[in-house]
Amino acid sequence: MELKDAVAVVTGANRGLGRHMAAQLLERGATVYAAARRPELDLAGVIPLRLDLGDEASIRAAAHLASDATLLVNNAGISTGTPLIGGDLDTVRLEMETNFFGPLAVTRAFAPVIERNGGGAVLNVLSVLSWLHPAGLGAYAAAKAAAWAMTDAAREELAPRGITVSALHVGYMDTDMARVIPADQKADPADVAAQALDAIERGLPEILADDVTRLVKQGLALTPNQT
Repeated sequence: MELKDAVAVVTGANRGLGRHMAAQLLERGATVYAAARRPELDLAGVIPLRLDLGDEASIRAAAHLASDATLLVNNAGISTGTPLIGGDLDTVRLEMETNFFGPLAVTRAFAPVIERNGGGAVLNVLSVLSWLHPAGLGAYAAAKAAAWAMTDAAREELAPRGITVSALHVGYMDTDMARVIPADQKADPADVAAQALDAIERGLPEILADDVTRLVKQGLALTPNQT
């Protein structure tokens, strides 16, 4: 899709990758609704939009306010570092609610909006942990794996309605969520945002934004005793 004159809704736009997405969309000529639970943004040119992934009423209200949207970027999420077996079950549920059910609810709310506006695109920000599932990050990995499945299913369901659905997979980025990771192991979120937006313009279904992600994706065909 053409991003110039597009109308984008970016969740989690107050920091990190979401902020870079919002800024670069503005540079490409889009109108940008910058969505967050507390939309107190210092990014000139965006339209603040309150949206809480855990509050379906706020999601419906956001879809009503951003009734001209043609692009949805499901970027907001959390990572609590919770294992599935030994971790607190309520926290596991919180990760699933935020990283899977939240983006699903937002997509369900905005799909008819985008369709009414002539079609467009949805981008789901996922992770290399959609495919790689370390025990210590089991809750996050399980939620992102579910979000990957949701992305593929939604792509098929929304294609007849003129809406493309793309997945962005990336490892560590230089954002608050990965603050404890050494800098040389993290991707530049500005570069990741640029790759993702280029892919949306080209209509690509999947974006592998760094070498780690590309290597893990190649290994999916191997059986466990081959890795």
